[in-house]
Amino acid sequence: MTVTMRIIHWVTVISMIIAVVTGLYIGHPYYQTFIADPAVDKYVMAWNRWWHFIVAIIFDVTAILVGYLYFFSRFEKPYKKLIPNKQNLVEFWEVLLNLITLNRRKKFDSTHSDSFNTVFFTVFHLLLVLMLFTGLQLYVHALASGTSSIGAWWPAMLHLVTDWTLYVFGGNMGVRYTHHFSMYLIIMWVMFHVYYQVWRTIFWQEGDIAIVVGGSKFVKEEEDKKQD
Repeated sequence: MTVTMRIIHWVTVISMIIAVVTGLYIGHPYYQTFIADPAVDKYVMAWNRWWHFIVAIIFDVTAILVGYLYFFSRFEKPYKKLIPNKQNLVEFWEVLLNLITLNRRKKFDSTHSDSFNTVFFTVFHLLLVLMLFTGLQLYVHALASGTSSIGAWWPAMLHLVTDWTLYVFGGNMGVRYTHHFSMYLIIMWVMFHVYYQVWRTIFWQEGDIAIVVGGSKFVKEEEDKKQD
């Protein structure tokens, strides 16, 4: 994994934690300031909204960068693993069999990212795109006056690119439910991602968990190659 991808990975991790914590508070405030003054006077909700908005922007920018690298990376172009040709379909199936049989069958090259992992990460980034459009629709819904501190062009542009979500998800409440439900899908994705990386580290014994720190892992030599 390149330095750029590792930076993107950890920025995404930090942004996700902050987005989930502040998003849950916005949906259902579950704490308040311990200072005697009412929480409303300490702008607790305002600060949560501000942090949620800032990390959401960082979150989405990283997703856009990853989307760019899918096609134009100088090292690996993941989009090639998404093409449904025979080679990729066989590899996807073999990786899945490897997982459900607890590594009793391993007939694919594990030195680089495989089709199963690429599809898995693509699902994650599609969920981020869904969060982007639904989140911005919820944001612009609050700008009911049609203007903002930086002018009327900002809410006008947001309406132009996000109003379709109102028709797809059945209005503002449907958009809100979709945004909230997508968060739980992303949390489930993260849980399986962490589990799978630990699983690969244990069963494959190639140090997969070290990729996001050092950028690489080692791969065992096959017995026939050793004899040569």
